Amino acid sequence: MLSEEEREEMLKDARNYARRQHVRAEIEKHDQANSFDEYISFLNSVQKIFLPFTNYDQPTQTKFNKL
Repeated sequence: MLSEEEREEMLKDARNYARRQHVRAEIEKHDQANSFDEYISFLNSVQKIFLPFTNYDQPTQTKFNKL
């Protein structure tokens, strides 16, 4: 939950016309629909930062299964 100070700060920020226009412009700039090819390209670029997943052939040994 927001504190009273945080709430007032957010309301003051929302009342500021210049700030509101700036936020709207940024949203519109980044809210353009990308093509499917651009989306796939993005996913491929993000995948490079993760290590490849390892597949294990043996089941995981567990002790306290609750399901």
